[in-house]
Amino acid sequence: MDYKQKIEQLKRQDLLRSVRDRDCPSGRVIKIEGRSLLNFSSNDYLGLASHPVVIGAAHQALDDFGYGAGASRLLSGGTSLAARLERKTASFKGTDKAVLFNSGYAANTGAIASLTDEHSTIFSDALNHASIVDGCRLSCAARHIYNHNDLNHLEELLRQSRSFHKVVITESVFSMDGDIADIYDLHLLCGKYNAVLYVDDAHATGVLGQGRGALAHFGFTPSDDIIQMGTYSKALGSLGGFIAASSSVCDYLVNTARSFIYSTALAASAAAASLAAIDHITAHTELVEKLHDNIISCRRALISKGFPVTQALTPIIPIVFDSTPETLRIAGRLLDIGIYAPAIRPPTVKQPRIRISISAFHEKADIVNLAGALSEAIR
Repeated sequence: MDYKQKIEQLKRQDLLRSVRDRDCPSGRVIKIEGRSLLNFSSNDYLGLASHPVVIGAAHQALDDFGYGAGASRLLSGGTSLAARLERKTASFKGTDKAVLFNSGYAANTGAIASLTDEHSTIFSDALNHASIVDGCRLSCAARHIYNHNDLNHLEELLRQSRSFHKVVITESVFSMDGDIADIYDLHLLCGKYNAVLYVDDAHATGVLGQGRGALAHFGFTPSDDIIQMGTYSKALGSLGGFIAASSSVCDYLVNTARSFIYSTALAASAAAASLAAIDHITAHTELVEKLHDNIISCRRALISKGFPVTQALTPIIPIVFDSTPETLRIAGRLLDIGIYAPAIRPPTVKQPRIRISISAFHEKADIVNLAGALSEAIR
């Protein structure tokens, strides 16, 4: 295969990507290639990635346990901090148990493939994250894609299915559109057709339900027919992923999920940072309230400038454009002005967009600047 030719083809299609690395911690203002930029691209929704409480916990764990884990959890790589984090995560999510993974991607690919077999059928939302898509591909199960957030289409597929084991998979907050799945009605539908509900809560954990996620947001208690996946690497400002579910599901994953069994364990410092983050947002609910104040302010500011934005109160606000060249031009103009909000292009999304990401660390003036800069960039 001629990779140089492939690269040239990507260039011609305006789809070639390059990495821009920061020279500073994650935060409201970041430095890239010597420039200070107002950051609207981060999933660090609560600003915890650089919080002294989180950093201090990680420092202490480095002193107590060293840096590298040395092996997988099933060998000698686990520490007491990992076990503590699993217990705290289960309590935080209202489940019997939880299992740590090295990332949300590893959690989805490992759990979906492990919890289904040739007797299973998966029903997956059309806009689910790539990690869910890949988990479904690794599974031996039959697969059906239902139209995005379309419960009528999903029910039609469930009604037609004669599968012994049905699993409905959805994100709670969709990572590129920012809309919220109707988890409550999804659960009712799953109950009607004896299906398991698997919820990717990555972008809702720390954001919805006073930080506890989508199930708390919709006001119902987790049950054995719900599996929650989440990450510590977004609103919790740390690293890693998890599955929170019944004891039997979690024990089974420890014995069968390949991304758990065959990966070196998370560093103790990451587990300590996640523990500190959960404690902090539990004790400081005003941090989540500040995030939602900023979300409301940003949506109002964008609407006042004529931008069509959804009403979903999540930190993800997509500004969708007709073409990739137009999106790249606007992202470049924002960069010139001093705002970092890179273009999201196919194949990540079908329609190119600027994905605005709001955090609790943003100030009201930042949001006013963003709305004005977007309006100016489009003109």
